[in-house]
Amino acid sequence: MKPDFKKYDDGLAPAIIQDANTAKVLMLGYMNSEAWDKTAKDKRVTFYSRSKKRLWTKGEESGNYLDITEILTDCDNDALLVKAVPRGPVCHTGADTCWNEKNENNSFIYRLEKLIKERKAAPPDKSYTASLFAAGINKIAQKVGEEATELIIEAKDNNEELFLNEAADLLFHYLVLLSAKNTGLNEVEAVLEQRHKK
Repeated sequence: MKPDFKKYDDGLAPAIIQDANTAKVLMLGYMNSEAWDKTAKDKRVTFYSRSKKRLWTKGEESGNYLDITEILTDCDNDALLVKAVPRGPVCHTGADTCWNEKNENNSFIYRLEKLIKERKAAPPDKSYTASLFAAGINKIAQKVGEEATELIIEAKDNNEELFLNEAADLLFHYLVLLSAKNTGLNEVEAVLEQRHKK
């Protein structure tokens, strides 16, 4: 639904930009009716620049566009929440966000995935995770199979603590396998999301 830009004397409605994947708030801009139309048509965020006094597509100079996934209007139909995928740093300072935050998922699973990727380069004798990478893909895949079997066995019993521990072991080794294959949870999520759309 198109916002009611007439509610504002200058015709500018606030537009909060949020990363569609991490849910981090990236920046705040303003849209008028023409900026809204261009954004909806091009599927890229376009603002009305109050300083330049013209339409301004985010990334038109830097190439760091904001590709739209969804636009929501608030309950009063006079403010926007724009969910987008950034193609680079959002702030003109080079920061990920205009609040100088790192644009990353704060979920523990994603932090663990990042840590696993960092451990790839660690000495194998100092880190269990690094030793898995050093052993190679066959060993990592074998560990995933072993952990899956152990989880299945615990699923048949009634010991919730053991079941959860085996589930955690399987998830950890699965993340190691994804990293060994140079992929990650985001790519797996994208496949699941695509299947859901079908």
